[in-house]
Amino acid sequence: MNAFPSVKKCASIGREKHTVVADMDGTLLIGRSSFPYFALVAFEVGGVLRLLFLLLASPLAGFLYYFVSESAGIQVLIFATYVGMKMSDLESVARAVLPKFYSSDLHPESWRVFASCGKRCVLTANPRIMVEAFLKDFLGADMVLGTEIGTYRGRATGFVCKPGVLVGKNKADALQKAFGETKPDVGLGDRHTDIPFMEKCKEGYIVPPKPEAKAFTSEKLPKPIIFHDGRLVQKPTPIMALLIILWIPIGFLLACLRIAAGSLLPMPIVYYAFWALGVRVTVKGTPPPPVKKSTGQSGVLFICSHRTLLDPIFLSTALGRPIAAVTYSLSRLSEIISPIKTVRLSRDRATDASMIKKLLQDGDLAICPEGTTCREPFLLRFSALFAELTDQLVPVAMVNRMSMFHGTTARGWKGMDPFYFFMNPSPAYEVTFLNKLPPELTCSSGKPSHEVANYIQRVIAATLSYECTSFTRKDKYRALAGNDGTVVEKPKLAANKVMGC
Repeated sequence: MNAFPSVKKCASIGREKHTVVADMDGTLLIGRSSFPYFALVAFEVGGVLRLLFLLLASPLAGFLYYFVSESAGIQVLIFATYVGMKMSDLESVARAVLPKFYSSDLHPESWRVFASCGKRCVLTANPRIMVEAFLKDFLGADMVLGTEIGTYRGRATGFVCKPGVLVGKNKADALQKAFGETKPDVGLGDRHTDIPFMEKCKEGYIVPPKPEAKAFTSEKLPKPIIFHDGRLVQKPTPIMALLIILWIPIGFLLACLRIAAGSLLPMPIVYYAFWALGVRVTVKGTPPPPVKKSTGQSGVLFICSHRTLLDPIFLSTALGRPIAAVTYSLSRLSEIISPIKTVRLSRDRATDASMIKKLLQDGDLAICPEGTTCREPFLLRFSALFAELTDQLVPVAMVNRMSMFHGTTARGWKGMDPFYFFMNPSPAYEVTFLNKLPPELTCSSGKPSHEVANYIQRVIAATLSYECTSFTRKDKYRALAGNDGTVVEKPKLAANKVMGC
């Protein structure tokens, strides 16, 4: 190991025509353990029971890794995580879930060298299917050489294909096979089993173990991560994985209690019930008073940023009165447990416009013009239809905080979204009412609808310190679920029993 200099001594200028070959765990990533990423795959594809199985197998994997062979330990993790899983599900998690966690652990010095080279190759003991999407899509890797997983009828067997796990000599052989007699310019590794492939490079550099190293900020990646999926908020280290497993039964009961309070109690006291049950609701700004029907005035249209399907519920909680909402897609379970009235959008412009106008005649209404949720500090493009229908527009900046589980999903069953949100130990929502749009900034004064929508998007983004984008619902679902997010029309329930936005 001492024969190779530290990666800090590696120059990163003038390497546009050079080829770099890097290990992953402990080299490109600060963390030397791949357990958290196997745990993410186990939980997102197989659920809590598969995560428990992996956690129980991890002591054996650790023993084999440190006292028998690195290859044997990794094979145990692969088997416990992958056996019996559909390959399509594994590819989906690798594309939609793992990049967010990988990007938050990038080693700054390794990335400096890796990004400076014109051709980039990653050589890793991790299953190729688990890392390839992140490395190619977000780090610009040209080639990914990893451990190959055995399959049978579209499912993983849990065993690895020949030549086995890519460690030690297997890494060097894979490099030789890929590059032939051509020597890569730079080799980056972090442990003694990386030496065989580093010796086949013109220059070799060691990445010393420094857990305290500050990760490279993912905002500076060639492609920023705007969309990501998965239920877990934090990277599941062994301790965190154990806490998740122990908390889920307790959290589910707590979520049921919180949902029952929100659904069954009168809206004026839901705010206090949530506080008593550990749900924090912060209200900022001055909301408009309810419209009196006797005046003949149409209702106020609340234009909300979209964080979860619970946005209209917390808007109603902040106002102390139920506010109707329009929605595109919703699970049947969410319809059943809903405390507020919402109506489904048909995605036919004329039909939706007529319906929204009618709802505004009956009172106030909430709408989330992004059309889908976004977890990161970005606002998606606002649909401009709402701006054509009324000049009574009140922007509302919604933001939430979750410490354990995300309350949204693009790949999973949306019926569990409210449960996962309320399963967090102390979830929080902040509702900020902004000033009502002055008449001169509405369509009634001749402003084009898209200008009004863009203005409201900018106002909400500035309040939340978010960035405006032109991405849409289709962009999100194509990135995360491989479809355009179109929902097949379902039989409708009564109009007063739908939830969300």
